[in-house]
Amino acid sequence: VQLQASGGGLVQAGGSLRLSCAASRTIFSRNTMGWYRQAPGKQRELVARISSGGTTTYEDSVKGRFTISRDNAKNTVYLQMNSLKPEDTAVYYCNTIPSIASIWGQGTQVTVSS
Repeated sequence: VQLQASGGGLVQAGGSLRLSCAASRTIFSRNTMGWYRQAPGKQRELVARISSGGTTTYEDSVKGRFTISRDNAKNTVYLQMNSLKPEDTAVYYCNTIPSIASIWGQGTQVTVSS
């Protein structure tokens, strides 16, 4: 079963979006979850992670602007993105850490206009 991210869209620079990703309990409950993104012509990169206990880490370019959270009762991970910049434009995906190849979904497109 692939993970389906949602909540992307077109937003102006400085705007906000909240992404969501629901997973099965088997995948979600014991795993560190992450949000990844892939911009055109670039490799997929990890931007935020959250452990099963709630410890978070962020890639430097999103620190202070993005917040990852999880709802263990709903098996859902979120990414609140504020102060968006054009360089945040990418397809955003969720997966475990380390990632599981078979559950990559289609991702959700985030486009930030200047």
